[in-house]
Amino acid sequence: MRMIFLGAPGTGKGTQASVLAGKYSIPQISTGDILRKAVQDDTELGRKAKAVMEAGELVPDDVIINLVNERLSQSDCRRGYILDGFPRTLAQAESLDQLQAIDAVIYLDVDNRVIIDRLTTRRVCRGCGKLYNVATDPPPASGRCDVCGGEIYQRDDDSEETVRNRLDVYYEKTAPLKSYYQDRGVLHIIDGNRPIEEVRADIATVFNRFSRS
Repeated sequence: MRMIFLGAPGTGKGTQASVLAGKYSIPQISTGDILRKAVQDDTELGRKAKAVMEAGELVPDDVIINLVNERLSQSDCRRGYILDGFPRTLAQAESLDQLQAIDAVIYLDVDNRVIIDRLTTRRVCRGCGKLYNVATDPPPASGRCDVCGGEIYQRDDDSEETVRNRLDVYYEKTAPLKSYYQDRGVLHIIDGNRPIEEVRADIATVFNRFSRS
């Protein structure tokens, strides 16, 4: 199963991909997580990407394409994978097509107002990456994660100004991928405004179709 999770920031791609990757024993490949780790580790790539990410812009295609090419060559991807956050541009999608055929693209469709509310109220553990939401799943009053004890913080790219800019960038550069994959007959549109369990059930229906093939 070679899958792509596509959608605007805050649509739940990472949350859904993480659960389903565990269920089907295939890796979830998140370029966002890889880049944030590079920033944290202060690598050359991290330093190049930091300013771009904090402004809500996209990291250049050549950097991301090389990063993903290297990741897909690893042995744990032989049975399949979930790409979360890649591709984000038509150039990236065309580059991926030259590497491997994709079985299905899950497109999570969520209203902008819902996205803004989700991201601006999101909090993250620096230690294990656990997500909280100050409105629906508030973090402990101590400001420490209840799983690992790490510091809970708001990411710089989750401020409202940056979220709105990220959405503008998404609609300009990434939204055209919806038509790109629809034309190839692999797009599956899921209403992501609903409760997380309902969304996951619909995604699992698509997964099950390919796991039996």
